[in-house]
Amino acid sequence: MKLLQCPLPCHLEDENQSNSHGLRSGYSSSSSSSSLTSQRSLQSLPSLSLSQQLDQKTNTIHYQCISTLKGHTSYVFSLVLNGKYLYSGSSNDEIRVWPRELTNHHQNLAENNSNIVATTNGAVKSLVALGDKLFSAHQDHKIRVWKIDSNNESHNKRYQCIATLPTMNDRFLRLLSAKNYIEVRRNKSCTWVHHVDTVSALALSSDGSLLYSASWDRTFKVWRTSDFKCLESVANAHDDAINALVVSKDGYVYTGSADKTIKVWKKHQGERKHSLVETLQKHKSAVNALALSNDGSVLYSGACDRSIVVWERESGDSGNMVVVGALRGHSKAILCLAVVSDLLFSGSADKTIRIWKRSGVDKNYTCLAVLEGHMKPVKCLTAVADPNSSSCSGTSYLVYSGSLDCDIKVWKIWVPFH
Repeated sequence: MKLLQCPLPCHLEDENQSNSHGLRSGYSSSSSSSSLTSQRSLQSLPSLSLSQQLDQKTNTIHYQCISTLKGHTSYVFSLVLNGKYLYSGSSNDEIRVWPRELTNHHQNLAENNSNIVATTNGAVKSLVALGDKLFSAHQDHKIRVWKIDSNNESHNKRYQCIATLPTMNDRFLRLLSAKNYIEVRRNKSCTWVHHVDTVSALALSSDGSLLYSASWDRTFKVWRTSDFKCLESVANAHDDAINALVVSKDGYVYTGSADKTIKVWKKHQGERKHSLVETLQKHKSAVNALALSNDGSVLYSGACDRSIVVWERESGDSGNMVVVGALRGHSKAILCLAVVSDLLFSGSADKTIRIWKRSGVDKNYTCLAVLEGHMKPVKCLTAVADPNSSSCSGTSYLVYSGSLDCDIKVWKIWVPFH
């Protein structure tokens, strides 16, 4: 296991280089790709990360890259854990499955493409899992639902696609009524259940009964997971493409957009549709990633301005979020975020992953480590506490990172108690 001392946060000069990360920085219904430019670090908010030299005990953690999963031949855009398996989606339309207990045999399966469980018609932008169902969001404007075959340990068979959203029934029921049509561009219309651009993000309600989808078409939609019916579409939710979406346990929906804003939505008791609670405006460039603390009281947002803005919910039932500061250290755009316990993991176009720890007393953050190893931008992250490695002196975590270098890395992190 490797011991790493985390360098202090850095602020580099503004960069003019554009990198394609599969995120939308400006809306155009005719375009299916985007380039993001890492912009100058946000300076208008106080820094929450400790800047003084920390002592050796506080400033170090143990970590190791325990595996590099090779098999994808294009960008890794999405990751999700489900039971014993990790699922990954790529820009060349593949979904692959990886056993979390990896062996040389499993790696051979990947090299022989035997772990491909589905090939689709569009880049796989987001994945979520619910029981024996896997939901995938695609660049071809569709959401697909896959039946996970738990009895197929060899994974030589492709998973069955049991639905494509919107379903045929959903479309048929709204086909004949003019009120169900919306104009998507000049001289072109379709029913409101359709996304008309890349579906960029998916999220599930806490009880798993609802699936939320966000799109570059500036809408987000709500689907019932029992029969895949589209229940609601929030049109013109933003002025530009939506790149990220998260849902709290108490039903607040947060959407992050290329229009530089984050919006908070809620369907209040007795109401049929979500309404706007507030608009959060601090970022100076496209918002690429969102993550919530386990209790929903803290929201993290990452953008092209290299900063992670930290928002905290006000006391009471209003759901309003107040900005408290920013985490700085990445030298390029923030592309993905993940939260486990009191740790925040951030992936960036600077090819690194940073680990931040939140102090419960003073609400400051410490950058515990910088994970280096990817050769291109880190596009997606997922993390989980390692149930087999906790001890009285610390806790272990497993972090999975997907990159534009086509690799997935598995990191084992050990964080001591203080």
